[in-house]
Amino acid sequence: MTVRAAAQELEWSEGKIWRIETGQSSMRSHDAELMCRVYGADVETATALKALAKETRATGWWHSYGDVIPEFFDVYIGLEETASSFRWYEMDLVPGLLQTEAYARALIRGANPSLDDEEIERLVRVRTGRTGLLTRMTAPPTFQAVVGEAVLRCPVGGSAVMAAQLHRMLELGELEHIQLRVVPFAAGLHAGLHSRPFITLRFPVKLDGRDSEPPTVYVESFTGALYLDKPSELARYDAAWDELWQSALDEEGSAHLIRQAAREFER
Repeated sequence: MTVRAAAQELEWSEGKIWRIETGQSSMRSHDAELMCRVYGADVETATALKALAKETRATGWWHSYGDVIPEFFDVYIGLEETASSFRWYEMDLVPGLLQTEAYARALIRGANPSLDDEEIERLVRVRTGRTGLLTRMTAPPTFQAVVGEAVLRCPVGGSAVMAAQLHRMLELGELEHIQLRVVPFAAGLHAGLHSRPFITLRFPVKLDGRDSEPPTVYVESFTGALYLDKPSELARYDAAWDELWQSALDEEGSAHLIRQAAREFER
């Protein structure tokens, strides 16, 4: 059956069918059922495809923690789950996807003194649940991070926790798809001091070469967050990133500085 004939039978536009066939839009189970009926699929196939259609529209794993996750961050986790590449800059704290459980627990407890232990642990599970993105077996995202030297010097959770955190960063930095650089204090004034921390997320491309979602810059504040996707905004953060990347030590020099800081905490 041609696309035109199917469109006429289903009373849809040809564009809608094309988007479904090329994987550019999700489907409702009702649509799957209707297509199966028009295409003459058997009951077993139709039932399976209806179930798959429902699954593609299911909420993410993190939604079970919705009562402890700020609404603005819930949106970010959804973007993070589908991103194909990250450019992540932090001045004072280890990037969330690189954090150990102990480091994350110390940060979360310090930022939420009014929460009880159970709520703290639920937030820790959200944080550690996200870290699997970088080590998944299938198509892990490209991850580039630049951190300020202050990240290596602040003993979050104490010396033992910090030493383990730094070793974890070294371990992840050895993976082919992860690049980690440090801007030393000696770099002086640099773009990151003006931009403050930010994350640029890019997404897989469609079959026609276009982005499946627009590149997005995420900037978090104490009480909320910004999602920036205008070309002019993206260009400014890309320029800041390029300057940061050049201001930082290369991967080898950065690993040396991280290793040195870890040894100091171990002593």
